[in-house]
Amino acid sequence: MSFINIFKSDARRRTTLFAGHVVPDSSRCVQCGICSYNCPIGIDVRAHAWRDEAINHSECLTCGECVARCPRGVLRFDRTDLFAKDAQ
Repeated sequence: MSFINIFKSDARRRTTLFAGHVVPDSSRCVQCGICSYNCPIGIDVRAHAWRDEAINHSECLTCGECVARCPRGVLRFDRTDLFAKDAQ
């Protein structure tokens, strides 16, 4: 890996965190609450997973703690257009 490629991967990561949101797969969720417990902001991620909604909370840092801690792999980062429903 060259020195320049280090900066390119960092820029890609920032773009993903900026444009992406945490998206659940509610069919796999067993409501254990580990995601909500590990959220540093205190967002009820479990409730979003139950409703099969992207985490669009304004205080979400997209730190990835909930994604990393989920034992069943329910949560993932995905690019979403959260304002598409409002436009219709």
